[in-house]
Amino acid sequence: MTAPPAISLSQALADARAAGLDRLDAQMLVLHALGRDPHDRAWLMAHDTDALDPGQAERLATLVQRRAQGEPMAYLIGFREFHGLTLQVDTRVLDPRADTETLVQWAIDTLDAFPQTSENAGISARPLRLIDLGTGSGAIALAVKHTRSLADVTAVDASADALAVARANAQALSLDVRFLEGAWLRDITGCFDVIVSNPPYLAADDPHLAALGHEPRPALVSGADGLDDIRQIVAQAPAHLAAGGWLLLEHGWTQAEAVRALLVRAGFEAVRSRRDLAGIERCTGARWPALPKPAGA
Repeated sequence: MTAPPAISLSQALADARAAGLDRLDAQMLVLHALGRDPHDRAWLMAHDTDALDPGQAERLATLVQRRAQGEPMAYLIGFREFHGLTLQVDTRVLDPRADTETLVQWAIDTLDAFPQTSENAGISARPLRLIDLGTGSGAIALAVKHTRSLADVTAVDASADALAVARANAQALSLDVRFLEGAWLRDITGCFDVIVSNPPYLAADDPHLAALGHEPRPALVSGADGLDDIRQIVAQAPAHLAAGGWLLLEHGWTQAEAVRALLVRAGFEAVRSRRDLAGIERCTGARWPALPKPAGA
């Protein structure tokens, strides 16, 4: 049998583009097939006349096919850059989105705004406590811990497989985060200054699900209107928030008003939403009322 003709890197890139990939994805997959850093595009340009060996060509063809079928790049190359961290990801967890960095920054801003003395709202000079519900790859919890190392960070997920990914990321990044298996706050004891979550929020009949078939469905879908899990978190959160503590939630682009209403009905105050870089109300949060001041204070 005659071996297939060798192709150059430039031809491999052209073939990947012809299969429907954008330029950046094509470059990253060629580099990954060669066993190089997928971001080393300077090397790729300097070696565009080099030829792929048969094994590399076969690996690349498989990667291109999977990408053309909609599989996330993070699953193909094995990692995702998120809030300055490199996270290992695979099909056990959602592919972290850049939109979620809006939620991370809000969590950091909220920690920074807390009073740190016992004279203010009963908050002592202890490490501030944050819990990330439905942590998946650990993206939110690890980004917060990396940025605010003194915070006491806990991360929860109902999936043992997801927790295995998150723990491996924490170990690789040398970040001290506590991981627990459980459904939202059901099995959690103690109170937190910040509860943060990017829960499932797609409706069961959401048309976007067709393009998300490679990602774990339980991490995407939440009932007929997409709000079942958010309702559970809002109902459970008051029993686990310190006085003056905050609940911060990511949600779908049309759900901000509904989530604000849920928080108001649950007795939260200072209810507000925060927009992402595209100007979409991506997150909604609120504060649990602080303890009343002593008489004569």
